[in-house]
Amino acid sequence: MKIIVTGALGHIGSLLVRSLPESFPDSEIVMIDNLMTQRYCSLFDLPKNAKYKFVEGDITKLNLEEIFSGAQVVIHLAAITDAAGSFDKADAVENNNFNSTKRVAEACLNENVRLITLSSTSVYGTQNALVDENCSEDELKPQSPYATTKLKEEKLVRSMFKEKNLKVVTFRFGTIVGVSPGIRFHTAVNKFCWQASFRKPITVWKTAYEQMRPYLELKDACKTIVEFIKKDIFDGEIYNVLTTNATVRDIVENIQKYVPELKVEFVDSPIMNQLSYEVSSEKVRNKINIQWASNLDASIRSELDLLNVFR
Repeated sequence: MKIIVTGALGHIGSLLVRSLPESFPDSEIVMIDNLMTQRYCSLFDLPKNAKYKFVEGDITKLNLEEIFSGAQVVIHLAAITDAAGSFDKADAVENNNFNSTKRVAEACLNENVRLITLSSTSVYGTQNALVDENCSEDELKPQSPYATTKLKEEKLVRSMFKEKNLKVVTFRFGTIVGVSPGIRFHTAVNKFCWQASFRKPITVWKTAYEQMRPYLELKDACKTIVEFIKKDIFDGEIYNVLTTNATVRDIVENIQKYVPELKVEFVDSPIMNQLSYEVSSEKVRNKINIQWASNLDASIRSELDLLNVFR
């Protein structure tokens, strides 16, 4: 089996490429990354039960048809993913993320390859108590240029499924939590763990402390991708994928179990994307049967253990 992973050296990709051989032994795994974030360590100590190939390059410039030829599935993770930072580079996010997804989808269509694309639960702008994939357009109010572009990508691949029979599935991932060779610390829980390890206070907007948001344990993310490939589910649908919904208070109190002296500083100035909502994962859980993490505790503990030298 030949599997292509774009953005393979990133936070999700670097664990995924190590997880794939467990279910698809002796497969050929082609990793594509532009090394913009210089995560060379993601290539260290790869498993021996798969044939790995690394392609360094820009998705918008590579000959994707040639690379995808003979592949069974493409997992498209490549993207500029810093939602908070996307306000200062909206055009770059649009050009990179949307255009790369468009080129990947077109190449998959031309080479008859199945496609997995990633979106984000940050496309929801609702303040209703619970939101799912069948929500109205009014509840899709992206709170950043990154999320706006993700919604545009969703619509593109969905139209290609309907009009051209592209075999595709899209996952709206919650905020990723957990350790990988390519880990980054710019998202909420990861950043909090980093700050806690250095004994720095966590800064929270006063009214955001009780707000609910969706989070996804990294191993749950990888299991979901693997299971959809194994079950050949490329039905053009969108699936919310998350481990749990949690408040900032929940996250902080979990970290404080391991770093009791952790301090929280409340500020009056709002920070990005402080809407409160819960996301339903019923659709994906009814579709596949995997062992989901019960909460984020193990991931938080593993991140703090990773940084134990500073504690």
